Amino acid sequence: MENKVVVITGGSSGIGKALAEVFGKNRSKILITGRNKNDLDLAVEDLRKKNVVVESFVADVSIEADNKKMADEAIRLFGKIDVLINNAGISMRALFEEVDLNVIRKVMDINFFGAVYATHACLPQIIKNKGSVIGISSIAGFRGLPARAGYSASKFALNGFLEVLRTEMLYKGVHVLTASPGFTASNIRFRALTKDGSTQGESPRAEEKMMTAEECAEHIYKATVKRKNFLILTAQGKAAVWINKLFPRLADTLVYKALAKEENSSLK
Repeated sequence: MENKVVVITGGSSGIGKALAEVFGKNRSKILITGRNKNDLDLAVEDLRKKNVVVESFVADVSIEADNKKMADEAIRLFGKIDVLINNAGISMRALFEEVDLNVIRKVMDINFFGAVYATHACLPQIIKNKGSVIGISSIAGFRGLPARAGYSASKFALNGFLEVLRTEMLYKGVHVLTASPGFTASNIRFRALTKDGSTQGESPRAEEKMMTAEECAEHIYKATVKRKNFLILTAQGKAAVWINKLFPRLADTLVYKALAKEENSSLK
């Protein structure tokens, strides 16, 4: 990955920032994006202290024009794009029967269309350089999770999009990775949307017991170097995928019971 140019959406915190660090420590040149300039500035300051060559660009992935500007900025700064990591994402927590449908639309705009827009903007460079497109999906993209209809739908859509892209790029030398972390310690649950679109503000899960963002990023980096097609992380995540394939009715019951145990779960 030395001298590769890596664009990471949603790179100011969590898995995105951890990815910037691990790719940067392996001598890639990094452009991180996000909607909050202050958060980006703090992330860049911290990463540079760790000798990461990194720049930032304020962009909203759900706006198509922002993604085109993002790609142009990467080329202006570094001359090319080798790797795009579609990391920007948002979650939600509400029963479908109670949710404001605008919440689902917002989640789809960021998680799915954000990846579509960013990939379309960067793809000519990635094809030219025989690089990689990486989508940070979720176990929720293989197994629907109750009280997360919009989130699961967006990740199922992302998985389908990446599968199509992988097939279309089969003879063009482009690597496409679908990376699906299990529950990982990050701020995504704190920023999750509730049924009316307000921010949840707290995590319903024990963050300290989850895989760290740094460990997750290391796995994704290695999968990128090896040009793997799929990465499913955590034993719980792998079990959920396989049980859902082999015993879907059992999976319904197990998933319901597991998420009903969450603090303040609407399934109780």
